[in-house]
Amino acid sequence: MSVLDQFSLGGKRALVTGSSRGLGKAIAIALAEAGADVVCASSKAGGADETAKSVESVGRKAWTASADLQFFAAYPALAARCSFIGIDHRGHGRGMRPSVPFTLEDCADDAAALVRALGVERVIPVGYSMGGPISLLLTRAHPDLVQAIIVQATALTFADSGLDRLRWRTIRLVGPLLRSWAYPRSVRAVLRRLLGDDHDFREYSGWIAGEINRNEALAIVQAGKALSLYDARPWASSLRKRAGSLITTNDHLVKPRHQRALARALGATVEEIDADHLAALVSPTAYIAATLRLIDAVTA
Repeated sequence: MSVLDQFSLGGKRALVTGSSRGLGKAIAIALAEAGADVVCASSKAGGADETAKSVESVGRKAWTASADLQFFAAYPALAARCSFIGIDHRGHGRGMRPSVPFTLEDCADDAAALVRALGVERVIPVGYSMGGPISLLLTRAHPDLVQAIIVQATALTFADSGLDRLRWRTIRLVGPLLRSWAYPRSVRAVLRRLLGDDHDFREYSGWIAGEINRNEALAIVQAGKALSLYDARPWASSLRKRAGSLITTNDHLVKPRHQRALARALGATVEEIDADHLAALVSPTAYIAATLRLIDAVTA
């Protein structure tokens, strides 16, 4: 009997962070050789993909998880200031594809489980758009893990009027669009218009389109339904954590007045940038500077 037979991990799943190279990559491959299926997590998606291929070469399954597309522009600045964890939520990017319907609460619990698995004592969740509700739910359900909270381009609720509720009822129509042959082409066209010829991220447009196209259609529809039912107005003010709020003042998706209502409920330090909902991608310089100021504010 070999050593690996004595320490078999058959039927187990392992999460390995920093798996793109070095010790993390070696650990991922060793766990696979011991029989485990491995989740290869890295902020460098290409490296994680290479590790996943090595895992699969020994007959095991691998899932790759790149850090959230939303924040890649801020990574160099964040890395100079602090350690950070990027999560692709269920059905998004390289996130998990579970058999149960998508819920925001499950995403918050996933984040808590990852933080605990990594041995991190406390975090400052930064939630942009849908990440805002997930960050608030994380803080509500797992307050021991949260030092402070930063919300960006998000709201207490996304369906506070009859018109909003009517719009959300049409979310199921998005599914066929996301699954259509035309969707990837339309994503690339929209990116070309948003970024133009002189934008710093123009060279990354192919990668950005590829990350967007990874999203699972059913999960996106279910996420829309979950957002339509979300309402933190009864409890957000009771969280009692230091908070920061980034408000996108030209946002056509999440109205600035709704963003400000959330900031008031949290008693948050506010930063405003003159941008629409895709501020992190289209206006990265302003977005990064505002995010760093909010981090300073909640950790001062």
